[in-house]
Amino acid sequence: MGATVNITKRIDAPADKVWAAIAGIGGLDRWFPIISACRVEGEGVGATRIMTLADGAEMRDRIVEIDAGARRLRYERPTHPFPVTDYRGVVEVDDDGEDSAVLCWTVRFEADEAHREEMLKLIETAISEGVDGLRAELEA
Repeated sequence: MGATVNITKRIDAPADKVWAAIAGIGGLDRWFPIISACRVEGEGVGATRIMTLADGAEMRDRIVEIDAGARRLRYERPTHPFPVTDYRGVVEVDDDGEDSAVLCWTVRFEADEAHREEMLKLIETAISEGVDGLRAELEA
């Protein structure tokens, strides 16, 4: 069964600065409490982002789009320890005035009924905390 998590938050930093952080692909270990390490293999579209979770499990993202004009990054997560399939994420950054931006992080995935609500809560919390971490870094 399909599920969607959408986190939208305002960041008091110029949209280009927020986009630069997202487009850099790495850094998730600085923003997301659940991620203890993050490294990137390759560059741009086709790169692999490899994350180690706090419990030692590994996740891998494949970058499928980096659109600087639209300030949009898309990725797929084929490797993760969670009971979900077809995990896809989109991060978009929009101007919200001269020195602020709106960041929208959307994740879509498939999960069976037994795990759907648990995964919605876990992913929503993780993304929200990660965006808060990014915001704290960029607003400092």
